[in-house]
Amino acid sequence: MAQEGMGAKVGAARVCVVGAGAIGGFFAARLAGAGHDVSVLARGALTGILQEHGIRLTSGGAETAHPVRASDRAAELGVQDIVIITVKAPALAAVAAAIGPLIGPDTIVIPALNGIPWWFFLNEGVVLSGTRLKRVDPDGGIEASIPLAHVIGAVVIASCSTSAPGQVVHASGNKVVFGEPSGQSSERADRVAAMFADAGFVATASPDIRRDIWAKLLGNACFNPVSLLTQSPTDLMLADPGLEQLFVGMMHELLALSHTLGIGLDIAPEQRIGETRKLGHIKTSMLQDLEAGRSVELDSIVGAAIEAADAAHIDVPLLKTVFSMAVQRARMAGIYGEA
Repeated sequence: MAQEGMGAKVGAARVCVVGAGAIGGFFAARLAGAGHDVSVLARGALTGILQEHGIRLTSGGAETAHPVRASDRAAELGVQDIVIITVKAPALAAVAAAIGPLIGPDTIVIPALNGIPWWFFLNEGVVLSGTRLKRVDPDGGIEASIPLAHVIGAVVIASCSTSAPGQVVHASGNKVVFGEPSGQSSERADRVAAMFADAGFVATASPDIRRDIWAKLLGNACFNPVSLLTQSPTDLMLADPGLEQLFVGMMHELLALSHTLGIGLDIAPEQRIGETRKLGHIKTSMLQDLEAGRSVELDSIVGAAIEAADAAHIDVPLLKTVFSMAVQRARMAGIYGEA
């Protein structure tokens, strides 16, 4: 498969995971365990840890170790069949500029990121076609470094954390959805989904990945920034009737925007909130980042939606108010800016 791109058998792919945090480590471990040639583009001390110990994954009460190649230089790893990007959004521009040696003519690049990706409006024939999201890709560097033709979109539904560098704990969920940015079905998206399914994921290929991204955004853009402001897990936020009504209002704004953008997401806010309520005591990624002193992804998760609303002339006052307060909170904590 390394010689024939994605045209050869599923079980022999050269896969590079860029960023071996919680989700990246989860992917690397599962794919390596399924027999793929997995490498990790890492940085700092993590590179040496991965070279010596590989990725250690705890899932379902069992711990496994998976050897991977690791380097802090893309040129050492060479051209890949698949490149999976799992860094936080603030680090994406620097990563995009560094991964050129990993990308050959047939390489598939899968940005497994939170929020609205830089490519969301780059296809012809979509509402706001050609719009560059400055909150995500201010100077167009990501767009220039990762050609759209290489991209397969992804939505990840999984809860993972890192107990130590190179050690991933999988708590729940293992769903991954893949799809062409163009919104059309493709053989390569089907093959990627099959590869992940073979590695133990609940993986599917979607004919409308933009809709899937917006469906995940519906929760993330509401629960994440408010959890940052209140330092509360989801169950405590939803126990407050005032906050629940705030979430309903924010979701209505996102749903109205989705219809204007031609995405047409039809999910009742109360239904979406009910899904989160069933999960119980959950710390959002932004709350975890606040507690750990890590950069938060406010721009890609909330700011980009506001930018799209402004471009489409849709009023989203609740989103704007929450975003402004969350940005100020993150600034005061020193976690708003580059990763």
